Amino acid sequence: MKHILNRLINHEQLTKEEARDVLVAISEDKYNQSQIAAFLTVYMMRSVALEELEGFRDALLDLCLAVDVSQYNTIDLCGTGGDGKNTFNISTLSSFITAGAGVMVTKHGNYGVSSVSGSSNVMEHLGIKFSNDPDFLRRCLEEAGICVLHAPLFHPAMKNVAPIRRELGVKTFFNMLGPMVNPSFPKNQLVGVFNLELARMYGYLYQKSDKNYTVLHAMDGYDEIALTGPVKMISNASEQILTPLDFGVDQIEQSDIYGGESVKESADIFLSILNGKGTEAQNNVVCANAGMAISTVEHCSIKEGFEKAKESLVSGKATRVLNTLKTLSEKQ
Repeated sequence: MKHILNRLINHEQLTKEEARDVLVAISEDKYNQSQIAAFLTVYMMRSVALEELEGFRDALLDLCLAVDVSQYNTIDLCGTGGDGKNTFNISTLSSFITAGAGVMVTKHGNYGVSSVSGSSNVMEHLGIKFSNDPDFLRRCLEEAGICVLHAPLFHPAMKNVAPIRRELGVKTFFNMLGPMVNPSFPKNQLVGVFNLELARMYGYLYQKSDKNYTVLHAMDGYDEIALTGPVKMISNASEQILTPLDFGVDQIEQSDIYGGESVKESADIFLSILNGKGTEAQNNVVCANAGMAISTVEHCSIKEGFEKAKESLVSGKATRVLNTLKTLSEKQ
């Protein structure tokens, strides 16, 4: 590791193979905590190169406990986090709305590191039990239309990194990797990223795969469609700038999608919206993101996807998805 750190400090980049090997070595407990922390810190000071990101991704996918749900045409809605915006759990809520609209979701998530409440924090608070049992996950997909993949259960190799990430409390390159390393290898992906450079890197890496994808970056910094301004969209078919008008809604303020100061507050907002008591701004944001997921899988227009998402939320279908998942969790 000393040799690697010296190279990185001298502004050298790792090859894809070297990047992969470092993460494998971390998983094999070959480095101490100080070395791992120093390695993570380097990438807070400079951008991750494309080959490095690809190597890190390959290592995590090779080391993960894969779950085979390939008989289902699923999508993952996942943001990188790290945008520092403290919104409520938009992508998680959008996942339930997407499932309520009949599009199956394999939701990859984790506890918040640089945010108040990550996807797993709010799911756990709402009574969802995490599992890596393939039969249980397939049952969740068949009965609820969604299964929750809590990252630590599928990436045990990264147990040496988790406490260091928690102690650092800031975004690291692992934020960038989260959406890329879903252990169910979904055929479709809606991913939000915290800067434009990363959006382009994701677009490039997905182009090299057979994945059906949409990458999003709000131009004012959000890692999702925030409706606070324009958003850059990169997909298999096109690259364009979207505005709230593309969804047929008005632009909103940052304060409209504030996420609270605790996991309980985030969960309360989550349930309020899902139970039909959200504000117009909150409803529009989650339906815009769910609508984009629906559009990605079904290849319908963005506006049509938005309307399908709205129907899922207003009709109570999204709430039924959550209740079914909770019932399945209790029986597990």
